[in-house]
Amino acid sequence: MSKKFIPVILVLTAASLFLAFQSQGKSDRDNPKSRYTRILRNVGMLLEQGHYSPKPVDDNFSKEVLKKFVDDMDGDKNIFLLSDIEDFKKFESKIDDEIHGAELKSFYAINETYLKRLNETALLYADILSKPFEFTKDETVILDREKLNNPKTETERKDIWRKRLKYITLGRYADKLEERERNKDSANFVFKADSTLEREARDAVRKQIERYFSTKKNREDSDENFSTFVNAITGTMDPHSTYFAPVDKRSFDESMRGSFFGIGAQLKEDDGKIKIASLISGGPAWKGGELKVEDEIIKVAQGAEDPVDVTGYSVTDAVKIIRGAQKGSEVRLTVRRLDGSVIVIPIVRDEIKLDDTFAKSAVINEGEHKIGYIYLPEFYIDFANPNGAKCSEDVAKEIEKLKAENVEGIIMDLRGNGGGSLPEVVKMVGLFIEDGPVCVVKGREEKPYQWKDKDKSVLYSGPLTVLVDEFSASASEIFAAAIQDYKRGIIIGSTSTFGKGTVQRNIPLNPESENSLFSNKNVEDLGSVKLTLQKFYRINGGATQLKGVTPDIIIPDRMEYLKFREKDNTAALPWDVIGKADYKTWTSTVSYDAVVKYSYEQIANNEKFKIIKESIGWLEKYNEREYSLNLTKYNADQKNFKDKIKELDEVDKLAKAMNVKNNEVDNEQINSAKEKIEKNAQWIKRVSTDIYIDETVKVMSNMITQSATAKNN
Repeated sequence: MSKKFIPVILVLTAASLFLAFQSQGKSDRDNPKSRYTRILRNVGMLLEQGHYSPKPVDDNFSKEVLKKFVDDMDGDKNIFLLSDIEDFKKFESKIDDEIHGAELKSFYAINETYLKRLNETALLYADILSKPFEFTKDETVILDREKLNNPKTETERKDIWRKRLKYITLGRYADKLEERERNKDSANFVFKADSTLEREARDAVRKQIERYFSTKKNREDSDENFSTFVNAITGTMDPHSTYFAPVDKRSFDESMRGSFFGIGAQLKEDDGKIKIASLISGGPAWKGGELKVEDEIIKVAQGAEDPVDVTGYSVTDAVKIIRGAQKGSEVRLTVRRLDGSVIVIPIVRDEIKLDDTFAKSAVINEGEHKIGYIYLPEFYIDFANPNGAKCSEDVAKEIEKLKAENVEGIIMDLRGNGGGSLPEVVKMVGLFIEDGPVCVVKGREEKPYQWKDKDKSVLYSGPLTVLVDEFSASASEIFAAAIQDYKRGIIIGSTSTFGKGTVQRNIPLNPESENSLFSNKNVEDLGSVKLTLQKFYRINGGATQLKGVTPDIIIPDRMEYLKFREKDNTAALPWDVIGKADYKTWTSTVSYDAVVKYSYEQIANNEKFKIIKESIGWLEKYNEREYSLNLTKYNADQKNFKDKIKELDEVDKLAKAMNVKNNEVDNEQINSAKEKIEKNAQWIKRVSTDIYIDETVKVMSNMITQSATAKNN
């Protein structure tokens, strides 16, 4: 921990000890209100005294916290009444006072109202779903959160739920009608009337919503909702400062230990829906390539067995049935994509191994050139083992393999790489440049500190490209920015990287529980805060925060219409500039300007990229529309949507795969086991059909040709 942060820890310790002695030996476990007060006060102290760039905890801050807390509790605006929202406004200028020590009232009042309204709302669905829906009426439902308003009356709230439940039922009913038509000529076909299918659809939705409310009511107790309240405070300060209640921290730690047979996906709960939070690189779901981040899991089936509808399940319960006891067993997930399409994805369970996330390379033989390709899923390092894996060392090994294959250029693929170890980034940049600064880190009231590569040697000096996307964040952005600033290579990808240019560290809220000198066994663990302490800057002086890295060559990306980058969060810290570092740019035989100009001409004439670019605006408008509750219009709308998705899927991969081979030195290890052969085949197929790698190969070929021409002259 930085020395400058020690005073903050000492202040927390002293304050905690003072309250501990005041409690006269009574545990905070017996007094939730006292615990909440301590948590709130300590969180406020950390934010104000330790945060890199704290916003004033004043009335304006309080107003933003209130807005965020209410939105986090009822984002779809179908639980609170408008009168509740108006009543909560009395706390707009109070929460900052509560953080500073005033009696905590806002949370209790809002939580009490929320639990009351939740119980009221939970009574609505049974009556609504007890009567048949009429799907010939011409009415619509609004699902875009930004366009919703809280209902003025209980009658209006019930109508909001009626439309939502009708829309969910309509989707199931339409699927049943389609299934009936599709199977009408099968031997075992049993005809069911429209009314029967409609009733079955309503029954299925009723069970789904029953589970949803049961899970919601059981999970959202005072402790859980208080964590949401505290996270509204930390999240108002900045998106990456997060409060972890003790149970959340323990669950997180436990999830990082051991191995199990699963699909290699991390789940999250989002407003009662089970969604994919992330995919473990190298895991079965990642290798399959079909499951995506933000996909909603609707059903889970064990192989060919009947699927279980998991809508409304808790994450813990969903994980239990997705994980399996045996390696090689199949699970089939029915998922709904962000664009609304529903598909069934079969995945064979496997043991999740860390070595699947390590750097790997291959050789791409296209035309007259041999191009090296290195994929790096994260900037990893085994802190617990000095002799453990380090990405900089692994990438160096992959470069040596590629040099032995006589490649003429190297592609570094950092797409989906969310970051990792800063020292490893510095060492990895050093593989491609002579000595010099790589990035600048600045803490609160600290002078900027340069992280430098001090090794003058250069492992690889040939043509280099770096492939990024909107999921490339933090350490990935530092690497791409350094390569760009040194003019060492060309950056290729979507309009910008994620834009996370801040550094966080977990700080315990009651340090005395972890310090033997001041330990107090009667004090309950208050949890911790992952606190933003520093900010990253490029060597050219600009921050990577908010803006991220803008590639030299931008390629249309179908995910562009989604608003999830740092710049899309109103609480994000701003972009700024500090003084430029002293560094010497790379002397290249390639005219980057000429390569970029030629590439943009090729991209402009590429039919696949034209379709993707056009689809971005189409998908954005599609998601913002009102949804019809008329069966005929719904079916027409679904047909248009499915046609568009089919069109996108057809252009997403190359019709003719590139010639991609493993390094000769890797073949013996790959061929040592059937499992490794299969994993490798999947990876090679993924690389060889990727349209973005294909475009990067074309850029690289141009660079190689220019470099060779310059040498010959």
